Amino acid sequence: MTSVFLVDDSALIRKRVRDMLSAMPGVELIGEASSANEAIAGILSGRPDMVFLDLNLASGSGFDVLRALRDAAPETGVYMLSNFASYPYRQLAERLGARGYLDKTRDFERVRELIAAHASPTQH
Repeated sequence: MTSVFLVDDSALIRKRVRDMLSAMPGVELIGEASSANEAIAGILSGRPDMVFLDLNLASGSGFDVLRALRDAAPETGVYMLSNFASYPYRQLAERLGARGYLDKTRDFERVRELIAAHASPTQH
């Protein structure tokens, strides 16, 4: 079972990802958050395999979450999923420990691919 935590200030995006995950066997959404503090607490408590993290949050930013997780949960695979996908954002996210950066507009379907690749027995 692959556990996923979703962090996005948009209820619509969270629903879209929830719907996608519900159709994927072997994948469990273990939590959601819309703010940085809520995300950090939920991720550290739930210890998901993967986190999909927006840059813009209700309070704080995805960078705040990355900074907190870098030392506290380095084993967690954090992937940015944001509309702010230009090079400076990608570069900072990578420096802070993100394993990937997806543009919501162009790369949304890659969420499914990344989870499927993680869930594949050859990946463990």
